[in-house]
Amino acid sequence: MTEFLVRHFVKDYEEIEKVSVRTAYGVLASVVGIFCNVILFIVKWIIGYLLHSISVMADAFNNLSDAGSSIIGLVGVKMASKPADRDHPFGHGRIEYIAALVVAFLVLQVGFTFFKDAIGKIRHPEVLKFQAVSVLILVLSIGVKLWMSYFNRKLGKKIDSKVMLATAADAMGDVITTSATIVSIIFFGVTGINIDGFVGLGVSLVVMWAGVGIAKDTLEPLIGEAVAPEEYARISNFVEGYKGIMGSHDLIVHNYGPGRSMASIHAEVPNDVDIEVSHEIIDRIERDAIKKLGIFLVIHMDPVETKDVHVIQVRKQVEQILDAVDPVVTIHDFRMVDGKEQINLIFDMVVPFEYDKKKQDELRTTLIKLLQIADQRYQCVITIERSYVASAKE
Repeated sequence: MTEFLVRHFVKDYEEIEKVSVRTAYGVLASVVGIFCNVILFIVKWIIGYLLHSISVMADAFNNLSDAGSSIIGLVGVKMASKPADRDHPFGHGRIEYIAALVVAFLVLQVGFTFFKDAIGKIRHPEVLKFQAVSVLILVLSIGVKLWMSYFNRKLGKKIDSKVMLATAADAMGDVITTSATIVSIIFFGVTGINIDGFVGLGVSLVVMWAGVGIAKDTLEPLIGEAVAPEEYARISNFVEGYKGIMGSHDLIVHNYGPGRSMASIHAEVPNDVDIEVSHEIIDRIERDAIKKLGIFLVIHMDPVETKDVHVIQVRKQVEQILDAVDPVVTIHDFRMVDGKEQINLIFDMVVPFEYDKKKQDELRTTLIKLLQIADQRYQCVITIERSYVASAKE
């Protein structure tokens, strides 16, 4: 079903780097979400009304809020696709995140409303009615939500959309809440004990938790998050894949909406190659990055020593000692001023962002001591930088 919808409603569906194609995916997901959630709301509201069940009613209005969320998502996706203008030179892509944030607050509001209603049902329970056909319909609704979760997760992974992935998580939360509602109805049918208010309370808490999760996922790119290790490797490998580039570092990625990124990176070039030759290579990489990665990439050239055997050996020595001290720390921009009585080692050291000043100073002191044990002539000038790459667990 998912492949069928994509093939028939998304033009050029394989060219996901295009903003227009991403927008088409977003529109498809929103329309499917609106249709499915409205149908589920109508069915569950009728069942909840007939059964006098607050948990079923809460579940129904949760689906209605999901439909409203899909409408807001649709508007957000369309607005986010507007091209850049004089006042917004990087486009309007972040509107998609803002729309998702509005959705998160709607979900929280619905959850809080039914939290209050559930408390009222616990204090003043109403008589429930057990009907097997109603339970069957709710089971079918679980199947619909499972498919919606799969649908949004597959599309979200395909176009790397946090909004769709959050919607998939929300749909899975609906599966849990509807399952809990069915349990309360069956429990009443078997025992005659009404736990509807308590289940409704649990449902409302799950709904509010889903809202918090969506808000967190959309706030992070708005505030500015570290580049994912996979994205770091993708861009770095792309740059380093060109002949004449010896390495890269200091990659920073700025997100202006899904599929709309600007990045800067330092590329290492041989110091004995004509600067115009290296500059031509850099220009070509920047042009290709827009076409192949969909990223506006700005590259700074760093000349590195590639032929002086002594300098290369000393750099390798520094790297080996540093790796023994702390394997997650790296160096770049290595230079050496050689002399008979003193050898100056000048380089930048990149440490994880969570390293505080005390740990940075301890690391620097330890490295200098070990280097001077290796050769007492070594005098180090170390500039410490923090990494902008997220940890692998994130």
